[in-house]
Amino acid sequence: MKEFQGNPFTIRSKKEFDKLALKVFRYQFENQPTYQQFCTLLKRTPDVVKNVEQIPFLPISFFKSHHIITTDCQPEIVFGSSGTTQTGQSKHPVAKVEIYRESFLQAFQLQYGNPKDYIVLALLPSYQERQDSSLIFMVDELIARSQQPESGYYLNRNQELIENLLAYDRSGKNVLLIGVTYALLDLIETQTFKLHNTIIMETGGMKGRRKELVKSELHELLCAGFGVSNIHSEYGMTELLSQAYSLGKGIFECPPWMEVHIREVQDPLQLVPNGRTGGINVIDLANVYSCSFIATQDLGKKFENGSFEVLGRFDNADIRGCNLLVQ
Repeated sequence: MKEFQGNPFTIRSKKEFDKLALKVFRYQFENQPTYQQFCTLLKRTPDVVKNVEQIPFLPISFFKSHHIITTDCQPEIVFGSSGTTQTGQSKHPVAKVEIYRESFLQAFQLQYGNPKDYIVLALLPSYQERQDSSLIFMVDELIARSQQPESGYYLNRNQELIENLLAYDRSGKNVLLIGVTYALLDLIETQTFKLHNTIIMETGGMKGRRKELVKSELHELLCAGFGVSNIHSEYGMTELLSQAYSLGKGIFECPPWMEVHIREVQDPLQLVPNGRTGGINVIDLANVYSCSFIATQDLGKKFENGSFEVLGRFDNADIRGCNLLVQ
């Protein structure tokens, strides 16, 4: 395997990001056969592409039909999406697990600080029942690094979770409850809360268990049920190695090695100005041994400061982790 020479986690400016993004593009064109073929068909090869805005974004659906990993790489782990059997499951072969670990730990640290400062509680039934979830891999690590004996998963133990959540919140310790959307809604139908020291983070996902809700309605229900002023969210997916976080109001912030662009709905090669709605493209420079340039099936808009909002999904997009409808 030809090693990539560069470290995305040292990026500190837009100039550094763009420089490394072009270097990653060239590396992936030369070493990722599927992406090379895709770029060649679009006539967007490294000799033509001179800036980040010209880099082609691989449709996320390719992860269902192709082995997206650089030549001669043997994956250390293969993550799978929560796609249904009817729509097919995406597979993401990861060449270096340590890159994923460093990515999610640094991103968490940037937004929330050290995991040791939290009791980490996880309510992720649909994910926990699978063996190949990248989300479970991340939460496993956060629970371990919290070094708190109270941290852990609550699979089919809602009453115990209710009792412990109330007790931990009263103790004055910082609590982080990470939950799949439908499970959080199930919880507040059993018990309403008035929490003071707890962050509620929804990861998306009705998974056919409940009616889909727009984000604003969902967060209003969760705020009322948990007695908190804001609901936090995580934006990540099987095909990426990085996450963006929202600390409230549905506005997501990327870590320095991740960037979102918005494409024209009718012309996927055309980017739209900030503030306009379109398809979400993600540049994830941690994903160097797979594909760092992914055209998702999500709709959203980007703001001048680089933050973004997720507004929905394209028609006929798979029902996966995100419970998103156009607002």
